[in-house]
Amino acid sequence: MSMPTANRNRSQSKPQTSQAGPGFGPGRRGGPGGGGPGHMMMMRGEKARDFRGAMRKLLQVLRPYRWSFAVVMVFAAASTVFNIVGPKMLGRATTTLFEGVMGQIAGTSDGVDFAAIGSILLTMAGLYLLATAFSYAQGWMMAGVSAKVTYRFRKDIAEKINRMPLGYFDGTSHGEVLSRVTNDVDTVSQTLNQSLTQIITSSVTVIGVLVMMLTISWQMTLVALLVIPLSLAFIGQIVGRSQKYFKEQQEYLGHVNGHVEEMYGGHLEMKAFNGEEKSVAVFDSLNTTLFSSAWKSQFLSGLMMPVMGFIGNLGYVVVAVLGGWLAVRQLITVGDIQAFLQYVRNFTQPLSQLANIGNTLQQTAAAAERVFGFLEEAEEAPDPADPVQLADVRGQVDFDHVRFGYSPDTVVINDFTASVQPGQRIAIVGPTGAGKTTMVKLLMRFYDVAGGAIRVDGHDVREFARGDLRKLFGMVLQDAWLYNGSVMENIRYGRPDATDEEVYAAARAAHVDHFVHTLPEGYQMELNEEASNVSQGQKQLLTIARAVLADPKMLILDEATSSVDTRTEVLIQRAMNALMRGRTSFIIAHRLSTIRDADLILVMRDGDIVEQGTHATLLAQGGFYAELYNSQFERVGADAS
Repeated sequence: MSMPTANRNRSQSKPQTSQAGPGFGPGRRGGPGGGGPGHMMMMRGEKARDFRGAMRKLLQVLRPYRWSFAVVMVFAAASTVFNIVGPKMLGRATTTLFEGVMGQIAGTSDGVDFAAIGSILLTMAGLYLLATAFSYAQGWMMAGVSAKVTYRFRKDIAEKINRMPLGYFDGTSHGEVLSRVTNDVDTVSQTLNQSLTQIITSSVTVIGVLVMMLTISWQMTLVALLVIPLSLAFIGQIVGRSQKYFKEQQEYLGHVNGHVEEMYGGHLEMKAFNGEEKSVAVFDSLNTTLFSSAWKSQFLSGLMMPVMGFIGNLGYVVVAVLGGWLAVRQLITVGDIQAFLQYVRNFTQPLSQLANIGNTLQQTAAAAERVFGFLEEAEEAPDPADPVQLADVRGQVDFDHVRFGYSPDTVVINDFTASVQPGQRIAIVGPTGAGKTTMVKLLMRFYDVAGGAIRVDGHDVREFARGDLRKLFGMVLQDAWLYNGSVMENIRYGRPDATDEEVYAAARAAHVDHFVHTLPEGYQMELNEEASNVSQGQKQLLTIARAVLADPKMLILDEATSSVDTRTEVLIQRAMNALMRGRTSFIIAHRLSTIRDADLILVMRDGDIVEQGTHATLLAQGGFYAELYNSQFERVGADAS
């Protein structure tokens, strides 16, 4: 086999992030459409890129619920109208009471007409009850719509995560993705649940109150309206200044969540390398920016109510003086003054609410933009329309001039060519960064090759549906993954329909059964979220039992025994030998003593196969493999001495 010139950039065998160390900062990706905290396209302090676009997309999401919104609008309007009529009727009651008292004093009437007042009050009570009923109905319907939209967003995000290429998660912290599911979706949900109905009620209130004010006195209405230009000018200033701070607040909330999640996940490593000071410094920096943006946004939005209240009170005083003058001239009644003053108060309050809603919508647009930005991220290539279905899997794998890089400008695998026959045990060895694990990721289609092809039984892996392809393989990785559940369910993850007896048999084959019986609840013991209530070696044994239970056609063992002691390693090796019998197996190992019985050893360096053959043949050649093998035993001898 001819060997092409190797690319010596070993450090690029795995995707790199910009992290300074284990968990010292949120992962980032550059370039358009990149992920990263707060969605890295949005620069610090920048306003939402497309407020209208974000709201337009949100309205498209709400389109299926348009009839529900129509009913909510009717109910909200009806509730508001009934409340608007109340002050006018109360003014009539006040006028009746005032005229009765004054007439009795002047001797022109028999006193207060309490029957008329009682009739007015009963009518008002009925109207307020109807308003309450309509308000409850629209609140109940809006809560349902909000819950459905929130459910849809989180469902879409969960499904999107499963369609995303692994390259996205190589450069985006887990906490940043979680921030989309929690903080941003919650922000949108709260707006739907509260602000939208408030827009309706506030708008109807402003219009309805204006009409009622005009029916009482156009002069006082004109005076009351003079405060609006002043209010709008103030609102415009506040919204313009606070928008960027709301955007920055959402962005850095994602930063903080990502950092905290990283620190929690890598807590032991951070403590072991004395990273507390640096971790706290990064957190303080992010949290300080979050505090600053949150304080400014809340302060600016908080200014609205007191200043709007002050402006409203100025109009309130002027209206009261004018109303008194008109009453003296008998142009309006005392009850009209009382009703008008209530309407003035009811007029300025919804204006203040609409101003606050303006800020809320800016924050909602920022959150929705982040959600839609994630949902619009580039996905992995779709499965073929007519995928290959293998009725009888033989297990032949061919690597045909494979070329790959985690980024287009950096090549990791240069020109990898090898042919693996059915049932062979193939060991892939080489120094760190040679591309061993990368080859496994390409074989499983976690990434697609940039050039050449990988074939299983003569079919390009890209012709398979990803799910069908991955069912052909069983994997045991160096980083053992277990989830929050019982030991039994963690083993059964390899084949969900397996019976308890089959789980026990797989556990015995992987030498798991003995240590499981030493656990407090045996197979029913619950593993915590980090699976830290079992040792690292026990975790790896459980993942091996999972692979045994899956009974795959082909195996991938990536440092499968790296976390077990020597005695357990011997037992596992026996179990693996039985499991690999008759199956095509790929074994990645740094400890070369574990792969001496392999049918074929592929020696990789800098993304190329530099040697291949059996253990004995490669040792006899005295090349790179022999150098690696002998150096291990030289280190063992030196350590022993």
